[in-house]
Amino acid sequence: MHHNGRLFGRRAFLSAALGMAGGAVAAWPAAIRAAPRLRVTAFELLPVRATERTVWLLVRLRTDAGLTGLGEASDAFGFANTTKEDAARMEAELRGFFRLVEGKSPLEMGAYRQAGEPLAVRGGLVSATAYSAIEQALWDLSAKALDVPISTLFGGALRETIPVYANINRATKPRTPAGFAAAAKAAVKDGFKAVKAAPFDGFPPPGSPAAAIEMAVETGIASVAAMREAVGPDVEVMVDCHSFFDVALAERVARSLEPQKLAWYEEPVAPERLEETREIRRRIQQPMAAGEVLFGVRGFAPLSRDRTVNVIMPDVKHCGGLLELTRIAAVAEENGVAVAPHNPSGPVSTAATVQMCALLRNFRLLEYQWGEAEWRHDLVMPPERFDRGTIGVPKRPGLGIALNETVARAHML
Repeated sequence: MHHNGRLFGRRAFLSAALGMAGGAVAAWPAAIRAAPRLRVTAFELLPVRATERTVWLLVRLRTDAGLTGLGEASDAFGFANTTKEDAARMEAELRGFFRLVEGKSPLEMGAYRQAGEPLAVRGGLVSATAYSAIEQALWDLSAKALDVPISTLFGGALRETIPVYANINRATKPRTPAGFAAAAKAAVKDGFKAVKAAPFDGFPPPGSPAAAIEMAVETGIASVAAMREAVGPDVEVMVDCHSFFDVALAERVARSLEPQKLAWYEEPVAPERLEETREIRRRIQQPMAAGEVLFGVRGFAPLSRDRTVNVIMPDVKHCGGLLELTRIAAVAEENGVAVAPHNPSGPVSTAATVQMCALLRNFRLLEYQWGEAEWRHDLVMPPERFDRGTIGVPKRPGLGIALNETVARAHML
């Protein structure tokens, strides 16, 4: 590099840059100088029961310097209630991935990913979730050690607040058109400008009597219509079909829902069924979304390619963690596809996802599991806060939160 006719060497250039930045190495925070020497020493799984069906599996890494990092490993066991046996299985999976980082610096992210990703791919959803939870906690530790928010490590936040939609599905009781309407109206009263539900949950399996299928279809369609009437035309409404349909039924339901002007129509068939997903996309007018539990760029790239769907939904708990989410989003951006992270989760996963939503250029909306536990916001410090359907991006180090031990211990599984 030339400056005033003189050749600058690498060392001279860095010294000059440091000087312009405001000081020499001796002026750096002690945490930054010590970060590479930090070592991961232990992990623990904290299963926190939110409701009779929801358990948040929180993961904490400890270090030799007293710093701790948080991650979340919830929702790896399907729609059924997470049991103590499920938690024990997750703890065993986590222990295997913890061994890859034990005694090492949390900054050695590349080594962890190289060793852990093949295990996650081979092990299925539970392994992928355990791998992703450790990755989240490593980023929390790394950013705390460097005294910056996680978003800074990925290039910095592009936005200070994140628009959030309320997933009202678990809070809706009774699961009738009137019940969905009441829950949607309550979420909007709380300030949310977008709501989502899965009114086709419990759909009869293939081969069921035609009358049972017809009743489920009509009840689901009526529930969406009731939601729309309750919230008015200016609130976004999304429908998650949880892959209950085939192509013909997906088209029929989508056409019946056209008057409700959906923001998106989510996973009418499993996203791995690419040709069927593409066929549905060709046949309907509503935007489509998919990708709740897929893993890695390889899992999501086919959905982004040729805009198989309009919106992809990577979940930091399942997709491979924070770094992998940025790679998934980059491929989507190249194909004109938006990112709305899947997040029917606890406040730790939400905090991790907020850090990523802050920096994604093709970010659309963040999911929030509305109405599950009235004490949820106090599980972390400072308390989780939503304001008029948005959540702020913390400027504090790491995830920007700490676990409230008293609340967590009061609700342990």
